[in-house]
Amino acid sequence: MSQRRLLAITAAIVVLIAVAAVLFYFFSPARRQVQTASQAPVIGKAQVGQPAPPFEVATTAGLFDLSKTTKPVFLEVFATWCPHCQREVPTINRLYRRYGRQVAFVGVSGSNTAMDGSSPASESDVLEWKQRFGVEYPVAFDPLLNVADLYLQGGFPTIAIIDRDKRIRYLHSGEVVYNELATAIAGVLR
Repeated sequence: MSQRRLLAITAAIVVLIAVAAVLFYFFSPARRQVQTASQAPVIGKAQVGQPAPPFEVATTAGLFDLSKTTKPVFLEVFATWCPHCQREVPTINRLYRRYGRQVAFVGVSGSNTAMDGSSPASESDVLEWKQRFGVEYPVAFDPLLNVADLYLQGGFPTIAIIDRDKRIRYLHSGEVVYNELATAIAGVLR
């Protein structure tokens, strides 16, 4: 074998090893388990048409217990760092002003990352988010992410609308326009 051919084969093997190392780095199981602020947790158990998983949280308006409310429920699972959640606040505020007497509104934190994207979430972080973005509806800090584990649909915000019989009638992940949410709420008020 010529020296030139041996050098070409060696170079090809080195390139293949480098490509394999890069692919392993980016797609290794250990790396996929690391969660960053831009990645949402796994999808929760909640499903449209099914009974709503029960939960209880301490909100800025007092204790909220799904099993004890007699009203339909508008649930938002949010992350304080999430730009979609921040932009959704005026829409939910508008819905809250219109339907707040007929529907129980509650926003629950669903991320262990704070608004700055790097420090741990906390109750003060949720309260700062509420103030900074003018949130009018009750919100709760959920340090164990119990509500997110039940309801989050792979992205923030996740919005669930639950009827009086505690069945999920609407479940959506991401920003939603006012008219779609108002129609979903009107559907559970009939």
